[in-house]
Amino acid sequence: MRLAHLHLPHQTPFARVSALQQSLTSRLLTHKKLASPGSLSSQYEHSPSSKSPPPPPDPTIITFTPNPVYTTGRRDLPPSNTPPSPTTLSLPPPLEPIRSLFASNKAEYHPTLRGGQTTYHGPGQMVAYTILDLKRLGLSPRCHIRVLENSVIDLLASYGVKGFTTEDPGVWTGDGPRKITAVGVHLRRNISSFGIGLNVTEEPMWFLKQIVACGLEGKEATSLQGVGVQAGLDDVANGFVERFVERVNADFACSKGGEKIDEVYRVKEEDLLP
Repeated sequence: MRLAHLHLPHQTPFARVSALQQSLTSRLLTHKKLASPGSLSSQYEHSPSSKSPPPPPDPTIITFTPNPVYTTGRRDLPPSNTPPSPTTLSLPPPLEPIRSLFASNKAEYHPTLRGGQTTYHGPGQMVAYTILDLKRLGLSPRCHIRVLENSVIDLLASYGVKGFTTEDPGVWTGDGPRKITAVGVHLRRNISSFGIGLNVTEEPMWFLKQIVACGLEGKEATSLQGVGVQAGLDDVANGFVERFVERVNADFACSKGGEKIDEVYRVKEEDLLP
């Protein structure tokens, strides 16, 4: 199996990446539907005159840094009985105290379908979205989360930083402890989307302090810079993808019946557009 890596080196609108992720997810879902038993395409495969079915789309990881944006997961979506308004932004309760940030265009707000609650992404962060067919990789939903967490822990270790998990979501470090990486995913028919947000510099700290990030009252965040590590966002992105592949291949592809990732190749945004 080959894994495509799209790295967007410049600050990018969240909506742009979200649309690209949705396009990739739809391709995987469409292929899975057409290849499922009972579909017309699967019936044609058994015809002597039929051609071999097309291979499934390659899994993809998108690494990027968005413009300042607060996103909510399914647990923090605005109330369903909130009527839409052309002039008033509908916000979930956790974001109402900072409505002025959105009115002054200091940050955007985007509801998402990922798990979890409210968090922040922006400059100084490396965000990685994994668009994968978990079945091909031999991953259960829980194992998928474990791979994301352990890939971050391995990456932190390469910088001399001890990362670990707790009963709370994400990856943590230091005394306290303090959260250095948020984790939140969405699954549909075992096709994953969303992923992680790793704090590289101290830039996200002010924005994170404006909310109760991920609903964890009294918990603080930190970054690689905050624990004394100077690292470039591009290097962190490449390092995460490398550790992710190592983890999948070592822990699941060989022992759990999933396919091994044999190659990572770089793609450009235009390569993935329809």
